[in-house]
Amino acid sequence: MSLTLSERLHHYQKKIIQSKPQVAGRLTRVIGLTLEAIGCQAAVGSLCMVESNTGFIDAEVVGFEGDKIYLMPSENIQGILPGAKVIPQVSQSQLQLSMDLLGRVVDARGQPLDGLGKIPANPEQTKPASKLNPLHRKPISQPLDVGIRAINSMLTVGMGQRIGLFAGSGVGKSVLLGMMTRGTAADVIVVGLIGERGREVKEFIEEILGKEGRSRSVVVAAPADNAPLMRLKGCETALTIAEYFRDQGLNVLLLVDSITRYAQAQREIALAVGEPPATKGYPPSVFAKLPALVERAGNGGDGQGSITAFFTVLSEGDDMQDPIADASRAILDGHIVLSRELADEGHYPAIDVAKSISRVMPAVTRDEHQQQARIVKQLYSNYQNSKDLIAIGAYNKGSDPTIDAAIKIKPKMDKFLQQGMKEVITYDDCLSQLANLTSAFRA
Repeated sequence: MSLTLSERLHHYQKKIIQSKPQVAGRLTRVIGLTLEAIGCQAAVGSLCMVESNTGFIDAEVVGFEGDKIYLMPSENIQGILPGAKVIPQVSQSQLQLSMDLLGRVVDARGQPLDGLGKIPANPEQTKPASKLNPLHRKPISQPLDVGIRAINSMLTVGMGQRIGLFAGSGVGKSVLLGMMTRGTAADVIVVGLIGERGREVKEFIEEILGKEGRSRSVVVAAPADNAPLMRLKGCETALTIAEYFRDQGLNVLLLVDSITRYAQAQREIALAVGEPPATKGYPPSVFAKLPALVERAGNGGDGQGSITAFFTVLSEGDDMQDPIADASRAILDGHIVLSRELADEGHYPAIDVAKSISRVMPAVTRDEHQQQARIVKQLYSNYQNSKDLIAIGAYNKGSDPTIDAAIKIKPKMDKFLQQGMKEVITYDDCLSQLANLTSAFRA
């Protein structure tokens, strides 16, 4: 195959760069997690090896100032001495992409964590996906079955949609993601566990994901004790793997838990190299990286599949106006809110359908389906707004026909919106049960 002029020029320049000897620099200062070095040239984003008394550790160039470069290590920096050697690396480590990733658990660099051996390398499959022209993306026109009644019927997700799962801690985000892995109609599932407790990683894989779900899944784990650089890379690695499967023509369900930890990792890195904070301690680079990450998901072009992405957003103190929650809500195609109040009542999944919305639902559902969902949502919202009056007996029956109907149908609504953790309900069954619920209201 003949190369174009630009490709030959790029290849020639690469050979020149690789033929140059790499001059080692030396470490001059360590501030927190940031390393400062002089005496070597390395581009932002390139890898370096830093000498320590136990060998060498990996670090990535995250900035520079004059002749100084700033590095962020990917592991513990204990053992680093003043004046330690810093050696730029010519060859960058590449993520091994292949169908052999299915059923595997990898770290932020794509290295196996499950003890099942190396993932076979294929040079043709290590190329990162190219950026898609937005005009070449296929429109979202088909619903995706996620096996959850409240979502399939009330917040229908389209194939290629990006949606946020907003919740505080401990209200069932991880369990809901696990339910999706068992019930989805997607071909491949990619799970990114970013910044989670190490204990939860194994629990998610063995108890929530299960053997059946794991067989068609790839799990990328970057727990909370990882360096911020690895947590940042972990999220990007999950997107890269999902892009690979999409480019093979498969429909991918991407679950990232959580995008908030991704933003916090970028904040740690940016503040460490001197970027000024902007909104509640988050520097501007955080809000630039979020849309760049999210836009990588979605439908592909002709001959490609889709990436339907669920990004969990951790709302600190259940504050839905948190900067990351607010920014995520603006760039995603909808949001599902998990309510702590519902979780405290034992209502699982704790989805507050009144505060949740799927922006692509009108494009992937029939008018009759939309009307039925609107009826249930209105009844649910009316009951929630009058809940306190009803509880203390201050509401008089007959004052408002809509509230009367909501009180009458409330037990059926609760039963409809709740679902067992291991229960899977198909999309068609969800629509049938929604129609039965609304017919009971009309009766």
